Amino acid sequence: MRRALAILLLVLAAGGARAETVRFPSVAVGNVAAGPEITGWLYRPDGPGPFPAMVLAHPCNGVSEHTNGWGRLLASWGYVTVAPDSFGPRGEKSVCGRGRAVTGGMRVTDVAGALDWLNAQPFVKRNTIGLIGHSHGGWTTMRAVQANVGLAQRGLRAAVAYYPACSTQFDRTVAVPLLILIGDRDDWTPAEDCRRLQAAGFAQPALVEAVYYPNAYHSFDNRAVGDRTITVADGKSHRLAYNPVAGPDAEARARAFFDKYLK
Repeated sequence: MRRALAILLLVLAAGGARAETVRFPSVAVGNVAAGPEITGWLYRPDGPGPFPAMVLAHPCNGVSEHTNGWGRLLASWGYVTVAPDSFGPRGEKSVCGRGRAVTGGMRVTDVAGALDWLNAQPFVKRNTIGLIGHSHGGWTTMRAVQANVGLAQRGLRAAVAYYPACSTQFDRTVAVPLLILIGDRDDWTPAEDCRRLQAAGFAQPALVEAVYYPNAYHSFDNRAVGDRTITVADGKSHRLAYNPVAGPDAEARARAFFDKYLK
């Protein structure tokens, strides 16, 4: 655990990042029991605040330079940002290809803990918090916005899910404004599942917007992945590719969406 923490600190220190380490308990929500104490990486805008805030949910490979880049970006937009490490405290480094080792539902308890921690900080504008997640973190985001979880009562005001897993069984009771951003060529978290969810109907359809990028694959926002195919723990292969059209467009949409609801 100490070695993993040291590696993470080196990653977060790269490229001039200004991340601080924070800790908070995960919190039982709905029918999900609390998890372990969580380590989070805190990014702050310049100035005393108070600022609106953001919870950043990492992908299946855990906290990485992708997380660091997004944390810095969100802080540059004016959001205090906490990125919980949902895997390390549970004894995992990566769950790619075995995503149910730590499910999106389990990670909602970490989001709840991060919301409570943020609301207790003097530099945060209380109850003005967003959530953004990618892939496994997008799955976490889809679970976190459901009415039975009750995170709106903890100050969650808007959420963006990048290439999430969508479920008609579990994801129809969205209770806060949600933006879904996904590629039509995604072979890992298929866009068709999100289209099927939309067709089934949300309890409050006005709260949900989905954007489907016709030529985009998984990880279309991540410049570092280039264009490559990976094989994960379950033996399946998936194409990852940065998309120079979808990536910037999705980023602009995410920023405008959060600014609308949090500023």
